[in-house]
Amino acid sequence: MGRVFCFYFCTMNLETDTICAMATPPGVGAIGVIRVSGSDSIQIVSNLFSKDLSGAGSHTVHLGLLLHPESNEPIDEVLVTLFKSGKSYTGEESVEISHHGSGFIAKEILEVLMASGCRMAAPGEFTQRAFANGKLDLSQAEAVADLIASETRKARDIALKQVRGGFSSELKELREKLIHFASLVELELDFAEEDVEFADRTELIALIEEVLNVISRLIQSFEVGNVIRNGVPVAIVGAPNTGKSTLLNQLLGEDRAIVSDIAGTTRDVIEEVLVIDGIQFRLMDTAGIREGAETIEAQGIERSKQKIDQATIVLCLADGSDEQSIQDATSWTSELKEQYPEKYILPVVNKSDLMTLNTEELSISAKNGEGIDALKQVLKKQVMGDFNLSDETIVSNARHLESLNGTHKALSAALNGLNTHVTGDFVAMDIRQASLQLGAITGDISTDDLLGNIFRNFCIGK
Repeated sequence: MGRVFCFYFCTMNLETDTICAMATPPGVGAIGVIRVSGSDSIQIVSNLFSKDLSGAGSHTVHLGLLLHPESNEPIDEVLVTLFKSGKSYTGEESVEISHHGSGFIAKEILEVLMASGCRMAAPGEFTQRAFANGKLDLSQAEAVADLIASETRKARDIALKQVRGGFSSELKELREKLIHFASLVELELDFAEEDVEFADRTELIALIEEVLNVISRLIQSFEVGNVIRNGVPVAIVGAPNTGKSTLLNQLLGEDRAIVSDIAGTTRDVIEEVLVIDGIQFRLMDTAGIREGAETIEAQGIERSKQKIDQATIVLCLADGSDEQSIQDATSWTSELKEQYPEKYILPVVNKSDLMTLNTEELSISAKNGEGIDALKQVLKKQVMGDFNLSDETIVSNARHLESLNGTHKALSAALNGLNTHVTGDFVAMDIRQASLQLGAITGDISTDDLLGNIFRNFCIGK
């Protein structure tokens, strides 16, 4: 397969060991699932089962008793699902045992499996075997962990698209084109005395520019993918009594924060999660910022300023019934934009039902819900920009970003070399470097340390 592959526990043999582990989380539930994988999976389970499974077909399910090998006493009534070699998640012969969700039962089943020739799987070993057997490439394997960890629809969509190979197919197509041209350029070196040209320079320049555009777009998408994966921190800030807590409650659809006409009611930061069209926003209702606050309130104000530092989006709230409040908020918004050019600072005028002045800013009424849907769409637009999840690949993995940046750097060097007419060996070297960087994403080019680091961060049983 052209992959360097070595499991990080040298005493484990990926090719011959039969492994087992819980595939469901610990704790009491209706059922639990234990996964077994390896060349002896079916035979080991068949020896413990009340029915002979040796002649059963792949993807068949069998109801029966799992028996203790010494006493022949029943451990549990279970469903056993068989997967023949080449037709399982790992690519190996595999068995899944569905048992009643007792922690005691699960422990006893694992004990008899290990006594019968299995060993406990290491973290991520099932997925690592799937990678080793060509069932998944490296980016797909990493996306499995992202899929398990996804907490919103958008995060799931990004991970699922990568698991299904959309990202990998796109990269492999680009890589094959680059390798083809690099090979032609290198072939020219063997005929240097004849001064022949196998690789059309105009076509090569067009290809590199095309690939650079794709890579640049993927690099840009990381900002979107990263916030979707981890959530978007949003700080709601402003002077006391501008309606920050009321806005938090309205966005959440529940009375989470105490609302009062008394200035300085919010003494600490209140954090809650809001999901808008599958995107997770971590809302932070902060203490009203003003001069001359007493000691406890002043501590809350200091924490508010810290949350501004942590936020990706800052909603700067003004009281629409107070002209001075609008002016102050406008001035403060300008100061924040200057201080935090990398953040999205959005001025919002609250209490639109009491406004007497026209304003260019987004106007809402946190009390009665006016303008809240528009605010949500602004937040969503700020995260997604012009990216479309249904049509585009979104990068959410920092390792992938590093390789994409390396690809972009190498291709830029190759393009510069072509435009300045450097010799073909230097151009070919840069193109090869770009293809190596792309191959590192999918695992066509990998190292022992890289694989060990990736898979040891998986949960056991996956």
